[in-house]
Amino acid sequence: MNQRGSGFLLVRAGGRSVGLDLAQVVEVIYLAGVRAVPSMEPSVRGVVAIHGRLVPMVHLGSLLEGLAHPAEMETTGVVVIIEGKRVCLEVEAAEIMVREPALPMPAGETLPWAVGVARYNGELVPLLDLSALSSRLVEAASQ
Repeated sequence: MNQRGSGFLLVRAGGRSVGLDLAQVVEVIYLAGVRAVPSMEPSVRGVVAIHGRLVPMVHLGSLLEGLAHPAEMETTGVVVIIEGKRVCLEVEAAEIMVREPALPMPAGETLPWAVGVARYNGELVPLLDLSALSSRLVEAASQ
């Protein structure tokens, strides 16, 4: 499912909702056939074959929390492009597309990896700045 455009894809990662910029989302896939690879970064699950190409897979919830990825479970992958490289972000679910501009961060909130927030189901959902996370994602994906 191709999601390119303006707005955000809200996903559930690490038990909470976060948003990904649709301009960086290539597709949403069901993950199967993950191949484990040794890595120093605890959030790296391995690689997954997508359209005949091996793409590094990073568990988004683990990356945000700095923890090891949980035991294998049925998950969804969101393929994004970061600094010209494809990376598959493992999430619990892709929830909905929000085709609205980001709202500014509420006063007093400091989320260094968020570019703003979106309102969804009466709550404010942080919208991830993949550029701010890019050095960590690219480092994780290249290990």
